[in-house]
Amino acid sequence: MARALVTGASGGIGAAICRALAARGVTVTLHYQSGGAAAEATRQTLPGSGHTLVQADLADPAACERLWQQASAGGRIDTLVNNAGIFPMHPPLATGPPEWHALWQRTLAINLAAPAHLCYFAARDMARQGGGRIVNVSSRGAFRGEPAAPAYAASKAGLNALSQSLAKALAAQGVCVFVVAPGWVATPRVASFVADSAVLADQPLGRVATPEEVAQVIVFCALDAPVTMTGAILDVNGASYLRT
Repeated sequence: MARALVTGASGGIGAAICRALAARGVTVTLHYQSGGAAAEATRQTLPGSGHTLVQADLADPAACERLWQQASAGGRIDTLVNNAGIFPMHPPLATGPPEWHALWQRTLAINLAAPAHLCYFAARDMARQGGGRIVNVSSRGAFRGEPAAPAYAASKAGLNALSQSLAKALAAQGVCVFVVAPGWVATPRVASFVADSAVLADQPLGRVATPEEVAQVIVFCALDAPVTMTGAILDVNGASYLRT
């Protein structure tokens, strides 16, 4: 039976990913930082058995290594989904130097360095076991910019570059790397924001994506995408930002 590690799995997109993977027969390890009760509630809804929880603060490189070791202790990990991320607001003209520095440090640690660390451990194990898949969750902000959250946009642009570098480096070992880049998603955390008329005015569909829609694309990459798609970045933003 296939096994997957999903970071940031306590709610929103992460929980939807876990449900979609479990529905396909995958055994899931759900990572969470502080939402243990929510992660456990998600775990209890998953079909199948053997699903586990692992806590880790991804800002700590040592915690990333422990997370991988704990997740892989029960057997080979076939799929890693780096979904966890933070989106702190820090407009450059309205943020003081200490806060600016601290937010950049933590955002890059969680959104970029942590996926890099987990990809490193995954790549080594997957190469030894004859293959595997990594799916990194990016953002349209990597392409359009985020004027009030520049560290977030920069971290996601870095994640795109990391993913494509790894896709080249790992292809010969049978390890595929994909990126899914959503726009706004209707999660509970941003529900009031994405209902704002200004946000909706930027959505050609008249609404933002649901977590389940984003999860559907992630699971396609994790289980179904042809290997020749490795290195691809898939946009899921309802045509709110188009790139060539």
